[in-house]
Amino acid sequence: MQRKRHTAMRRAAALALVSAPAALAAAEPPVSAALGGRLHLDFADFHDDSRGPPNDSGTEVRRAWLDVSGRLYALRYKLEGDFSDAHDILARDVFLSHRFGRAGALTVGQFKQPFSLADRTGSNYGSFLDRGHGAATLAPLYRLGVGWLSARDGSTFAASGYSLQSIDVTANKGYGLATRLTWAPPQPGERVLHLGVSLAHEQHDRPGAPGRPGLKIRPRPAGHLSDHSRMTLADFSAGRDTEVGKWSLEYAQVRGPLSWQAEWSGARLRDGLQHGDVQAAYGFLSWFVTGESRRYDAASGRFTRIGGIRHGAGAVELALRYDAMWGSQRLDAGAALRRGRTEALTLGANWYLRPNLRLMLDLIQSRNRDELADRTLDRTRAVTGRFQYDF
Repeated sequence: MQRKRHTAMRRAAALALVSAPAALAAAEPPVSAALGGRLHLDFADFHDDSRGPPNDSGTEVRRAWLDVSGRLYALRYKLEGDFSDAHDILARDVFLSHRFGRAGALTVGQFKQPFSLADRTGSNYGSFLDRGHGAATLAPLYRLGVGWLSARDGSTFAASGYSLQSIDVTANKGYGLATRLTWAPPQPGERVLHLGVSLAHEQHDRPGAPGRPGLKIRPRPAGHLSDHSRMTLADFSAGRDTEVGKWSLEYAQVRGPLSWQAEWSGARLRDGLQHGDVQAAYGFLSWFVTGESRRYDAASGRFTRIGGIRHGAGAVELALRYDAMWGSQRLDAGAALRRGRTEALTLGANWYLRPNLRLMLDLIQSRNRDELADRTLDRTRAVTGRFQYDF
């Protein structure tokens, strides 16, 4: 009996010695750091009609980001900068966060505010070079603030209070509140159903006053470099305090290599003498010809990196999107100031050599209309592309 006890003790000790290194390796150190980044090199070739100034074809370093993230005892941190501007480094995510068990996580610093599926899906994972008009013009983007995110059983709740200032842009004065709810019930296999709603309220202090930027809604219909095709749908830059209410309804589904996604967004602006209403909507269809599937992160309510590539030559995705934004502005007394609409049809093709390395090509046909004057202001065709790598 004594011998059996000693044998059992020796086996337990041996098992402990074998498992101890694995347990130590699995335990995360109290202080850690990991390097990440992304490089997006874009080009655009424009074919403009005779109306309005032509856009400038060319290339740009769209994003050259580096970040350090990790753990600092009970806190998580991230420091991220954009080096694409040769003269300045722009701050992106710069925050500290702490998770309170299953209840959720609190974030303090500069981060993207919770608004819309298109904006919350990172630029590394979108099916097109540019987000739709609504996300590109209405989302609060990177702002200084405090945020909360909780996730449970396929649903998420996010809320934040933020300044209209960022680390780099301090001339914007005012504050905002935002919230986002998403629901994605469990689905079998490579299937996703996503529903969501986003709301935001912003109070802008005297936009357009001396030393302060104006508040304008001006989408780029034919990609990031199509500045000369921009159309002003709302302009609140008269130096009066302006209240803005925003909303977005989200829907997406994935069925293996097929997926479709749509959003309807809007904003109402008031400054005491005039008001403006803008709305945007898009819908797109994506198909992985090679059989891969878009991946979804239920803990954050957004799409992320595609899964494993099935063929040695890489994965191929084809996508088609219709995107429109329209708006009107009038004096409270009733006189109309502007009413217009911009729309674009985009055919996209993505070649993923690896999940983190891809080539992108978008063919865009856009149109702007001044509906108050009942005339077309601009038609633009564009071929845009990107080399993208992230780590």
